[in-house]
Amino acid sequence: MEKTMNVVVLRGTLSSEPMEVTLPSGTNIMNWNVTTETSDGKRSVPVQWVGPTKRVRDFAKGDDVVVLGAIRRRFFRSGGSTAARTEVLASSVAKPTQAVAVSRLLARARNDIEC
Repeated sequence: MEKTMNVVVLRGTLSSEPMEVTLPSGTNIMNWNVTTETSDGKRSVPVQWVGPTKRVRDFAKGDDVVVLGAIRRRFFRSGGSTAARTEVLASSVAKPTQAVAVSRLLARARNDIEC
């Protein structure tokens, strides 16, 4: 049986200040945009991290980050109509200078995509 997967590894720069929200349930959510640069130019991707183990003060606009997660499309009501947003739902985030954390993140990604 073929394994299906939705695995994203993203390295880029935080192009917005991280915003932290605490839901009534007590769950923390951190949102930001990560900008990557390729030969085709720059791309900005919204990232949401649910239940982060780190706090918003650990990250700031301009920081380089490595994100492990999955792509998701979220639908919601806005202004009386249905809107959609495609984003990366992060499961792990580290700064490239945190060699051990990045190694663990990449090992998890490899494990997720091995068939």
